[in-house]
Amino acid sequence: MKVKTIIVLGAIIEKEGKILIARRMIGQSMAGKWEFPGGKLEPGETEKECLKREIHEEMKVDIEVLDFFAESKYGMGKTEINLKCYKAKLVSEDIKLFNHDVIVWVTPDELLNYNMPPADVVIAKKLKYERK
Repeated sequence: MKVKTIIVLGAIIEKEGKILIARRMIGQSMAGKWEFPGGKLEPGETEKECLKREIHEEMKVDIEVLDFFAESKYGMGKTEINLKCYKAKLVSEDIKLFNHDVIVWVTPDELLNYNMPPADVVIAKKLKYERK
């Protein structure tokens, strides 16, 4: 069985020791799940370009993409999600939601209290335990 790999970029947007996570709205894939915002890498774009584009499309804000943080892989049948997360910070702060119905700012210790997709859980655990 040939597995299709989808590269997804996620932003770990930090402010004052807290991290932004967003809940997927009804009608979206994985509705109700909390995630690090971002999206699929398109042909011809760099990972940082993808992340800036996706955050602007989803939240109408600009970010500065900082360092690569971690990646996780999760298989779903014939598809594997390869989630690559970068630390980032907001350049503008007037967030408008399009793919999510709510955002929250949480500490790394609080991340695992939210129902996240499996690929995001791996990143959340790394964030939680790197600060210990």
